Amino acid sequence: MAEAPRKSEQAFRTIGELASDLGVPQHILRYWETRFPQLRPLQRAGNRRYYRPSDVALAHRIHRLLNQDGYTIRGVQQLLAGKAGDGEDLVGATGPTPANQQASLPLEELRAIRQTLAEALDEAAV
Repeated sequence: MAEAPRKSEQAFRTIGELASDLGVPQHILRYWETRFPQLRPLQRAGNRRYYRPSDVALAHRIHRLLNQDGYTIRGVQQLLAGKAGDGEDLVGATGPTPANQQASLPLEELRAIRQTLAEALDEAAV
């Protein structure tokens, strides 16, 4: 059977199309709308949702953060709001840091830790 023609990247998506693209049930997208105020599709007659390209991109980002990067709902909320867990502004940050990872240490401190570990391994090998 022939595959349906692909929509333009600028075309609006229905909730079914977006759910299919993400591989999640439609109710998950509806839940995300309650948790992430930034995700607001257009709603027409009968509450039919139409996701703009920016909504589609945001849904893909939320999906990646939750399901691949290990963020919690609260963590994604803070990230999208532009705040780190300690209230630090994330504008200009090099990228997100999941809650289960520590902030990067200064280079000198990392070298000292590496040296300590190397010495410990040398002592254990003897």
